[in-house]
Amino acid sequence: MHFALVDTVLEQTPERVRALKQVTLAEEYLQDHFPTFQVLPGVFMLEAMVQAARRVTDALGHPRMVLGGAKAMRYGSFVRPGEALEVDVQLEKTQPDGTFVFKGTGTVRRPGGGEPETAVSGRFTLRPLRIPPQTPAQG
Repeated sequence: MHFALVDTVLEQTPERVRALKQVTLAEEYLQDHFPTFQVLPGVFMLEAMVQAARRVTDALGHPRMVLGGAKAMRYGSFVRPGEALEVDVQLEKTQPDGTFVFKGTGTVRRPGGGEPETAVSGRFTLRPLRIPPQTPAQG
């Protein structure tokens, strides 16, 4: 199953993307994730940053990138239905093995404004998709 966790790209440069994910009660995963206290799961906050970062790698000619690892992830405020997660990801470096290192932050946008609160922050890597060689079927 594929979840689209970037609804709108607010800004994009060759090394940075700011994007928005609107969280609604229509999100299928909210029915199972704390049914009486529905919030965007932390792993989906990370995935929103990964999907935004893929916009950078796609533009650099590397379209088949997957999450390689995450470090120093910190979670703060909850993101509830009716709110939005604004992610800001910055390419920090490109490794010789084709891995891209990003720094990302996600903040909560609440109806009516207010002080932005950090929902997620940390560093993560995207690496090329590795497809094992196919062997002919025996038959």
